[in-house]
Amino acid sequence: MKKLLLALASATLMTGAAMAHDYKIGDLVIDHPVMRETPANAPVSGGYMTIKNNGSEADRLIAVEVGFAGKSEIHEMSMSGDVMKMRELENGLEIAANSEVKLMPGGYHLMFMKLEKQLTKGEKYVATLTFEKAGSIDVTLNVETLEEIKKSLGGDGMDMDHSNH
Repeated sequence: MKKLLLALASATLMTGAAMAHDYKIGDLVIDHPVMRETPANAPVSGGYMTIKNNGSEADRLIAVEVGFAGKSEIHEMSMSGDVMKMRELENGLEIAANSEVKLMPGGYHLMFMKLEKQLTKGEKYVATLTFEKAGSIDVTLNVETLEEIKKSLGGDGMDMDHSNH
């Protein structure tokens, strides 16, 4: 019985390690980069993750490049009264020293426009994130459902409809 319990515990730990996907560049840790699955013919999708800065100086996400979309930008979504406003962060997204920033539905996010094809749950795509100080790093974006993204990032977020981008 002990051997069975040890085997189950070991398998559980290995599964958790396999599911976690994070990246480190300089003082930054990029945790669980994902993007939202899309319906057929959808022109856009959003990318989400947590970026933690363990350093004593701020850094800034200044660019994202992908091969599966004609255009990619760093965006912020906010509410002004009852009006949802979305805008590109032309100067990038600051990650303050010793803090973290969550890119998630209803807030900061990566915007992938002019998609070449439908993004289906379970697929993986590479994105190059460029930071002002730390440099560039390739990360794998797992395609997930909106519900999975909200659960993995620990937030509710807002259901953003980008269909008219």
